[in-house]
Amino acid sequence: MKVLLSGATGFLGTIILNYLEKLGHEVDTIGRSDKNTIKADLATFNTPITTTYDLVIHAAGKAHTVPKNPKEEKLFYDVNLEGTKNLLKNLTKSPSKFVFISTVAVYGKDYGIAIKEDHPLNANTPYGKSKVLAENEVLMWARENGIATTILRLPLIIGHNPKGNLKNMVNAIKKGFYFNVGKGDAKKSMILVDDVAQAIPILIEHPDIYHLTDGHDPSFKEISQVIGKHLGVKKILSLNYFLVKPLALLGDLIGIIFSRNAPIDSNKLNKITNDLTFDDSKSRAAGWISKKVLENQNLWLN
Repeated sequence: MKVLLSGATGFLGTIILNYLEKLGHEVDTIGRSDKNTIKADLATFNTPITTTYDLVIHAAGKAHTVPKNPKEEKLFYDVNLEGTKNLLKNLTKSPSKFVFISTVAVYGKDYGIAIKEDHPLNANTPYGKSKVLAENEVLMWARENGIATTILRLPLIIGHNPKGNLKNMVNAIKKGFYFNVGKGDAKKSMILVDDVAQAIPILIEHPDIYHLTDGHDPSFKEISQVIGKHLGVKKILSLNYFLVKPLALLGDLIGIIFSRNAPIDSNKLNKITNDLTFDDSKSRAAGWISKKVLENQNLWLN
């Protein structure tokens, strides 16, 4: 199979590329790095792609940062929305199949249990909003061109040298700054990066919108204990919610007065004390099987 992959040098894209090549597929890549087959900044890309591909996987995107000003907010739309539009516009020969890597941030939910794919898209961050708009572009283009399209809405992705919140958690535990709030029993959906790559060849045969999770949804306590054990940290502190709440309010003030992200604020406190899980029964019904994050820490802690 002839494949075009965007974002191939990124955290997820690297794993997808290696997996597809291991399966024997011929993969071209597109992105800003000189390592790509097609060197291009998708945010401004305007060059026809004349090669015919069986499958296009759009994994490039901007995430993992909290914008501090309108200029930084615009970057999400430049990369996630305009980049998607430019890729679609320049595919002069329609592929048979298309995969778009999206996010559960499209729902704008800070809490909820077993959220399904038909939940309203009420994104409330530039990241989530830009991904909603990009999804709409992909679906409209797919309908107009008759292309079998699969959208993967992913939760926290776990893998070697992780990004974003997990990276912050590992660093905080390593430095002795991390603490759970209350019992630390808030559950979050997660997925191993390898399992995302392995899902693609299966789910492209059943075009739809899917969630992928590890099927367990670890709690903060569970995952912090695994990380702590790996790092040789004997005990993870737990603080009473009512002790942390004043610190969160202080963090809110720091954000308002100094336009800086505090270590803890009300938004972060809500996220670490409420469940946020997603139903992945649709992807499992299509024949996909995942591994549990906590039982496979050798895939992300070494």
